[in-house]
Amino acid sequence: MKKIVVVRHGKSSWKHGVGDRFRPLKPVGITNTIKVCRNFKNMSDISLKSVFSSPAKRALDTCDIFVNNFFVEEQISVKIIEDLYDFEGDKLTEFIKNLANDLDVVFIFGHNHAINHFVNFYGNEYIENVPTSGLVVLEFNIKNWSDLASGYLKLKLFPKALK
Repeated sequence: MKKIVVVRHGKSSWKHGVGDRFRPLKPVGITNTIKVCRNFKNMSDISLKSVFSSPAKRALDTCDIFVNNFFVEEQISVKIIEDLYDFEGDKLTEFIKNLANDLDVVFIFGHNHAINHFVNFYGNEYIENVPTSGLVVLEFNIKNWSDLASGYLKLKLFPKALK
């Protein structure tokens, strides 16, 4: 069994006059990410061992919020992956298919349309839009990541649906 936890970055700001890679999170993006993270922590037994993030500031900041608010007792090494700065989904899928097979659970922090495309192509439930700060867990009955095939949506957490 393999599991992927994909998290779309929190709501980001356009008002700082910086390039796309450098846009920071808005306060609401921080708040919503903390909300999703805390709810996930309370309802999941998934332990964190492998974390991968897009190099974009908004994705890294979202990842940092999870690492600092959810996995505070563990020493986590976040790997920044250039190919996760992907908006179409092909690089994301290729990255996952090339993961080391000793990794059974991975967390990926990235962007839409890539995340939406991935969860709809490989999940068994259609999601119209994974919103900012949205989290989706997919489970796959495979031993090797290169054999990635249709899996099962195990959980989705979207900020608007949470208290």
